Order: sequence, then structure tokens, then C-alpha cells
Amino acid sequence: MADTQGAPRELGGSNILNAVSNAMVSLHKEQFGRGPTRARSNFAGSDTLVCLLEDALLPAEHAMVRMGDKQRVIESRMYLQTATTTEFVETIEELVHRTVRAFASAVDPEANVVWEIFTFEAIDVSGDGHGPVTT
Repeated sequence: MADTQGAPRELGGSNILNAVSNAMVSLHKEQFGRGPTRARSNFAGSDTLVCLLEDALLPAEHAMVRMGDKQRVIESRMYLQTATTTEFVETIEELVHRTVRAFASAVDPEANVVWEIFTFEAIDVSGDGHGPVTT
């Protein structure tokens, strides 16, 4: 069951958000060879989780930005993120104990910021599988 911030009650809001941020840094290191140096995560309502990752670009991506090819960085990040969607979604579902309905990733190469965004299935607040849901 979720509280008003969307975090599982048994873990507590700030504990789960710290765990999510740490997991995103670890996944970026594992999947892309380098992780961001700063990360924070927040619930946006009861059904969306946004992870902000700063200083996340790879050295080669910085070089592409300097060459004026930021669009190629955006496209390559989108391609890499699509290839690793399962790892990101499964990690979040395990930490938050909710089913991810949608996942998106975005990058701003000039600002050196990456966003990982997860939207969850609605929660059945009645507990019987037939009651109203929160979104």
C-alpha cells in the first residue's frame, strides 16, 4: 500500500528514494561504464517516479557535445536506454513494490543531465481487486 507520496509505507519515503537514487547510479555504472556523480529521486504524485542524474555523460559524449553533435548524444542515449529497459524496470519494481506501466529516459547533453521516469500501474485501494484505484 502506498502513502500520499507513493512510497511503500514499510520502507518510508526518504529511504526508498535514496535506494532508488543509489540503484540508478549503480545501473548507469554497470550498463554504460560510468555513473552520474549526483542523483536524486522524487515521486510526482502517487503514480510517477522521477530520477534526476547529473554529471552522467560519458567522456566520448562530452566530445560529441563539444563538436556540436548533441543530437547524436540524445539518439545514442535513447538507443542504449531502450536496450537496457528491462534492467531499469525490474530494479524499480523490486525497490518500490509496484508494477511499472511505462518507462522513459531523457538526456540534455548541454546540461549533462539525465532523467529516468517511471509510471506505475494504479493501486487498488479496496484491497479486493475490484475497488477503486488511485492514480
